[in-house]
Amino acid sequence: MQSLAVPEGIAATELRPWGSFTVLEEGRGYKIKRIEVKPGHRLSLQMHHHRSEHWIVVSGTAKVTCGEKETLLSTNQSTYVPPCTSHRLENSGVIPLILIEVQNGEYLGEDDIVRFQDDYSRSESK
Repeated sequence: MQSLAVPEGIAATELRPWGSFTVLEEGRGYKIKRIEVKPGHRLSLQMHHHRSEHWIVVSGTAKVTCGEKETLLSTNQSTYVPPCTSHRLENSGVIPLILIEVQNGEYLGEDDIVRFQDDYSRSESK
């Protein structure tokens, strides 16, 4: 059986306690992910030093915390998260939340996460 080659910079789907994400494309200074958040779950309240994020809701409703501001986004709505800004993504609805995340910055590694609060008892920084 021949194995299929995965293009460089493209990762398989990674499971998380809150859902999953898939890297769709990655290049110099940017990364595009498909993120799925299970109903009733949320990501950690976090911050990144080296990247900004732009979130576009594909389906479901997203409760977004960005700094001191809380916003509800539905299909085809988007928001921008600047670098060094605390933020959180939450699915308070009853269907899976699916969104596209576009990251921009000089460093896009998964270890550029400072966690302030986490429902799943993960460490403060990954």
